[in-house]
Amino acid sequence: MARSVREVRRRPGGAGPARGLRAEFARRGIRQVKLGGFDVDGVFRGKYLSLDKFWGAAEGGFGFCDVVFGWDVGDELYDNSTVTGWHTGYPDTLARIDLSTFRVIPWEPDTAAFIVDFADASGGPLAVSPRQLLQRVEARAREMKLRVKCGAEYEFFLFRETPATLRQKGFRNLTTLSPGMFGYSWVRTSESAALVHALLDGLRDFGIPIEGFHTETGPGVFEAAIGYDDLLPAADKAALFKTAVKEIAARHGLVACFMAKWNAELPGCSGHLHQSIWDPSGERNLFAGGGGAHGLSAPLAAYVAGQVALLPELTALVWPTVNSYKRSVPNTWAPVAATWGVENRTCALRVIRPGPKSTRIEFRMSGADMNPYLAMAASVAAGLYGLQKRPALPEPVSGNAYEPRAGTRPLPRDLGEATALLRESRAARELLGAEFVDHYCRTRAWEWRKYERAVTDWELARYFEAV
Repeated sequence: MARSVREVRRRPGGAGPARGLRAEFARRGIRQVKLGGFDVDGVFRGKYLSLDKFWGAAEGGFGFCDVVFGWDVGDELYDNSTVTGWHTGYPDTLARIDLSTFRVIPWEPDTAAFIVDFADASGGPLAVSPRQLLQRVEARAREMKLRVKCGAEYEFFLFRETPATLRQKGFRNLTTLSPGMFGYSWVRTSESAALVHALLDGLRDFGIPIEGFHTETGPGVFEAAIGYDDLLPAADKAALFKTAVKEIAARHGLVACFMAKWNAELPGCSGHLHQSIWDPSGERNLFAGGGGAHGLSAPLAAYVAGQVALLPELTALVWPTVNSYKRSVPNTWAPVAATWGVENRTCALRVIRPGPKSTRIEFRMSGADMNPYLAMAASVAAGLYGLQKRPALPEPVSGNAYEPRAGTRPLPRDLGEATALLRESRAARELLGAEFVDHYCRTRAWEWRKYERAVTDWELARYFEAV
């Protein structure tokens, strides 16, 4: 599908930015358009448009209620937002359609899909929009004569439930797709072959090619590795992946879950990010080779050093929910400290060096609940910070990174602590913009306050009778 997008944009004929699309729509039998943008939690907020409405919107944009930046993941209005609220009247903001994101929805074959970007009152990029934050980070890389490539991999659970039964059961005693702990199971994927092929074929036809797909350790859990790309399209694919998997699963009577840790007795779900930087042509991987600290190339050493230096204060952008921190405990494949190592899966950063083209960093900190635009923006910005500031690269960890080590900084243990660190981070404001950081910290402070007021099942079972 990516090739079709580029071909459409090159075709002559017609007027304005949508030239070529009318013929393409006619050829494909497109009858309506579905488009949307991603909010601060990574939720795809969108709507259908008629073709008549779309052609006008493709030229000049259209109004989109800015409440999508004024409410939380459960559509509850923030009481601390300065971006929008009752004090502004929740007006429309201008949404511009990114025509390069054109796709056809395979399970709705007469429907075209696009991602939108949001504008502020002056017509410029909306500072608090996650996708546009990533665009600013990518622009900084280009100014440094660098090309960033990235690929995401996700773990997710599938349940034989519906949205209604989840709530009827109170999200307890749920039935998973399959029982037992069967990592890398040939048999389990064959048992669910119809579903697996629907996912692989549907994602490919939706412009999200999957390089690898297998069962993970746990009941009804899979891992998918998305093919790598330049930074922004890689984030688009990662964000759309979650929405697409949920839609395909629903068509098979299933619910997909991307929580970082849905069950205390089972492994958490990762959302690892593979990153590398290249020359502007995209032909030479600057991470390859040696000559830098600890035998790494100088760019790779500096990039890792920047990420290690800023991991604690950027954690809230990578672990965005209260639940994110339940995944980060010792001996669970998720990091607890700002560490790096070569081929070491107990570290936050795993350096992989199989050859010149594929030398990269696996950013193992992020979980499946990440907003990929924010996780990529934060991690890549930290790497670029390393290339510019050249902080010292600490010693790599060989062996178990969960063991206490002198000089290693722990990662925040909860969303409240992480939000406080982000709020005070000068580097975050420099790299990501003060307006974005202030708004994001307000949203996370709201999330943390909601949690502080909650009474959990654990508390009831432990204290109801005993105290």
